[in-house]
Amino acid sequence: MLVRKGNESIYEAHPFLKEVLVWNKKENKISNLIQLIFQIRKKKFDCVINCHRFASSGLVAAFSGAAHIAGYKQNPFSFAFNTTVKHDVQNGLHETERYNQLVEDFTDKKVFKPTLYPSKNDIEKIKDISQGEYYCIAPASVWFTKQLPAAKWIELCNKLPKEKKIFLLGSPHDEKLCREISEKSNHKNTTVLAGTLTLLESCALMKNAVMNFVNDSAPLHLASSANAPVTAFFLSTTPAFGFGPLSDNKKIIEVDGLTCRPCGLHGHRACPKKHFKCAWEININTL
Repeated sequence: MLVRKGNESIYEAHPFLKEVLVWNKKENKISNLIQLIFQIRKKKFDCVINCHRFASSGLVAAFSGAAHIAGYKQNPFSFAFNTTVKHDVQNGLHETERYNQLVEDFTDKKVFKPTLYPSKNDIEKIKDISQGEYYCIAPASVWFTKQLPAAKWIELCNKLPKEKKIFLLGSPHDEKLCREISEKSNHKNTTVLAGTLTLLESCALMKNAVMNFVNDSAPLHLASSANAPVTAFFLSTTPAFGFGPLSDNKKIIEVDGLTCRPCGLHGHRACPKKHFKCAWEININTL
């Protein structure tokens, strides 16, 4: 498995992987990419599956030396692939189903849910805090228009049963937002865990939560990978693009009837219409 540096920890305990390759994009991006290509060529892989449409991953795949290379037609280096499939976010498929199209020519059309494997150490790390019933909230997103406003998260905390614990999850960058929500809510049984848990530890904690509340962002997919109960808020985007939750117990909250929604495949730094109705018109009382 090839990942960008910073994401390799989620595959540490994966039972089906022999090796995780890491590309450091933040330091010496080009030279590291070239070294990575040489590293891959030496391994003489039989098959390379490229799930991205970016030139960098296309370059790696094209020069991998693999006998079979599969990827999306939109990749600039798709001319060097043996198998190509059009990536279409309008085709009604989930992204996992679109991934499966890249391998179904030599496997089959059966699509499995994505799964991550927290280790015994990950589970042990959250053992004490995960006693009893609790909720997890992951309030942050890289994109402003994908993130439910703090006031809405505070409203949600106030609505949840006071006798049950709330854990606020996220990266170290999300700690400030989580502390604001915790301090301003009337729910006094909240704990800020942003920046203290790894992705797999967070995944292990989410698995046994009464409910996990997330944006259209990475924690949504962590919940899916653990088949954890999840309620996902979709603001400027829509699950119709194929990135919705896959858990058995899932709920999607969105504002219907907005002509400006969705306003793009990805989020924006600010609402293009200036009103951000897709967030402010979310009714927490419907939960």
